[in-house]
Amino acid sequence: MSADSGSTPVVTRFAPSPTGRLHMGHAASAIRAHDFARARGGRFLLRIEDIDGTRSRPEHVATIREDLAWLGLDWDDLTFQSDRLGLYAAALERLKETGVLYPCVCTRADIAAASLAPHGPEPVYPGTCRGKDCAMHAPHAWRIDMARAVPITGPLAWWDETAGTVRCEALAQGDVVLARKDAPASYHLAVTVDDAAQGVTDVVRGVDLFSATHVHRLLQALLGLPTPAYHHHTLLTGADGERLAKRHGAPALAAMREAGADGLALAERLRATGFSGVNA
Repeated sequence: MSADSGSTPVVTRFAPSPTGRLHMGHAASAIRAHDFARARGGRFLLRIEDIDGTRSRPEHVATIREDLAWLGLDWDDLTFQSDRLGLYAAALERLKETGVLYPCVCTRADIAAASLAPHGPEPVYPGTCRGKDCAMHAPHAWRIDMARAVPITGPLAWWDETAGTVRCEALAQGDVVLARKDAPASYHLAVTVDDAAQGVTDVVRGVDLFSATHVHRLLQALLGLPTPAYHHHTLLTGADGERLAKRHGAPALAAMREAGADGLALAERLRATGFSGVNA
């Protein structure tokens, strides 16, 4: 149930991290979000998720903008997460006051060693620091205590274009990090706050983020934020069936652009194939 069915103007966004060059998978997702909004007379936003200070690079921001323009995409607003730190701090403080956060000093290696149940790309946090005074140690992250948070909101649901009404299963996602040791907000907190602040009505993103939506729905309820409609699309794959990603050798859009490829033609071929794959 997207916003186009009512009177609320449709707003979508594409939110890349400037930690590397965009590839074909990014192109497909950006085009989908762009076209969804434009087909409904709505707004398409570009949001740069640049609060990872150790990996974000200014030069990648310029490349992202050039790549999207090369594909024929335009945006109505450009924002940077690094300009929105006050919003994240306020949301984090509100959650602390609710009593659903706790400090955590565990490293990834600690978590992997302690967990017996891998979950997705990373194991579910085993709760090592839950109930302990780990704030005495520095540095530390802030995690959400799902066992405390879920009863506060009660049953929740969200809507996905393909899956329909989805019952929120935030507890199964484990006590995820909301503020990292080296960053003022995690992806989960920042994207939830940003989507609400920017009036995003429809989140168009890859199916690899489907499970994360359970966490985002819970945070929306705890913070009193609206819930957009979700459109989780399939991921672009290569000839070998593997998801297109940098680690799998996906070609960078900038390299294709610099080699003289036609970005407008590439975007049209992606649309024509239903985003099932296309050779550059």
